[in-house]
Order: sequence, then C-alpha cells, then structure tokens
Amino acid sequence: MQRKKFKVKRSEFRVKNQRHKNWSPENRKEIIAQAKDLTESLCEAEGMELVHVEYQREQGGRTLRLYIDRPGGVSLDDCMHISRQVSDILDVNLESGLERNSSYNLEVSSPGPNRPLGKKLDFERFKGRIAKIKAVQPVDGQKTPKNKTVKGILLGISEDIVKLAVDDKTVAIPFQEITRAHLVNE
Repeated sequence: MQRKKFKVKRSEFRVKNQRHKNWSPENRKEIIAQAKDLTESLCEAEGMELVHVEYQREQGGRTLRLYIDRPGGVSLDDCMHISRQVSDILDVNLESGLERNSSYNLEVSSPGPNRPLGKKLDFERFKGRIAKIKAVQPVDGQKTPKNKTVKGILLGISEDIVKLAVDDKTVAIPFQEITRAHLVNE
C-alpha cells in the first residue's frame, strides 16, 4: 500500500498583536492541538478520520502534516478535497505559536503502511500488528537513553497501559509516556 500525499501552496499568516515566539516544543504542541481541534470535525463530517497531526521544521520550512483515513483507504482526490477545506479554516483560525508573518506548508496524506498510532483506540484496533513505540523514559527498566524505543507485537491497551510482546516477554508502557508510535510494515 503506497501513501498518497497532497501538498498545498505555502500559507501565509499575519497574527495581530502577537509577540515573536521561538520554535519550542510547547509552541509546537499548541499548534498541533489547535490544528486537531479545527480539523477533526471537518474530517468526521466528510466520513474520514483524522489519524495524526505533525508540525515540524524541514528543509523547505515548517510543515503541518495531516494524516487522514477512511474504511477502504483514501484517494488523492480525498486528500485534495480535505486540504482545500482545511487550508481555509487554518488560515483564519490558527494563531497560537505562530510568529508574525510566519508561513508553513500544509500537507494532507494517507497514513500509509507505517500508520502513526496516537489515539488509545489505535492501540486496541491494531492489536496483533507489529508496532514501534518511543517513550519518554527507557522502556522495560533499561537504564540507557537509547532504550526508549521498543518494537514488538501490539497486545492492546488496558487502564492506560499499552502492552507489547517483545522477545517472549510482555512490555508495559504507560500511554501518557508515549512520544511517538507507528505500525511497522514487514
């Protein structure tokens, strides 16, 4: 399964009465949260799921990337349709964390085979599939920082604890400590 992606023109923002804010994890999280709030209901109204939102610096500048999906998958036309609608909504409503006259690229994409996992429901829905999870703390009692990432078979989520089968043992990771997770296509 190949990921479908649609890029939109560079969007310009002019934010009134807002002081210059540096690129920081807090601003990034705030922008992601606002983008989710502004776009999730639109996706639902169109019969799609907003799977994941990313906002990051890349070579071409800042990119706001939305991953959408629906039963049976999404087409390039679906990505274009959502992108056009979302672009207008974000141009008008997205304010927090943006620098005066800042711009970003908007991309709307299907999640592809390495689908991001961000909602609690995802960890239950994709039970039995291979996933890679990065946590805030080292996983499974390991002491070194490089052991924050673990790959194994998803066993589901219970009481906010995500369980993974890794090398004949079960690893438990608190949901709130997961910084990034995605399916692994093997």
